[in-house]
Amino acid sequence: MGLIGGWDGPVKAMFLLMALDLITGLLCAFLGKSNSSESGLFSSREMYMGLSRKLMMTVMVIAASTLDNMLNLNDISRSAVIGFYCVNETLSIVENAAVLGVPFPKAIKAALERKKEDNGNMTDTNTNPKN
Repeated sequence: MGLIGGWDGPVKAMFLLMALDLITGLLCAFLGKSNSSESGLFSSREMYMGLSRKLMMTVMVIAASTLDNMLNLNDISRSAVIGFYCVNETLSIVENAAVLGVPFPKAIKAALERKKEDNGNMTDTNTNPKN
């Protein structure tokens, strides 16, 4: 636990949100409503990619913690990285809930649609670097 800067509240929250995101993503997939696969069903490749992203999130926390220790920054970088990933995981959980039909206020739905469009634009330009 020393590599990630300790097992404190922010790290616990990040790992809890990561687990909840995986659970809600699996729920979407098993109900045939996944946005990650073309068929909307469970895809082992998508699961592997999701777990790989979560592993890289942990690596980024380790890197930020190492940077803080090296520069005596009192967990500034680590807190920023953990905060970013907590917000990102929460948005993903909300998206999954919306896909599953959980009702949300119109403002939250509109914000999610904007985020989805922004992500679509980013992935469209990065999908095939040969073009």
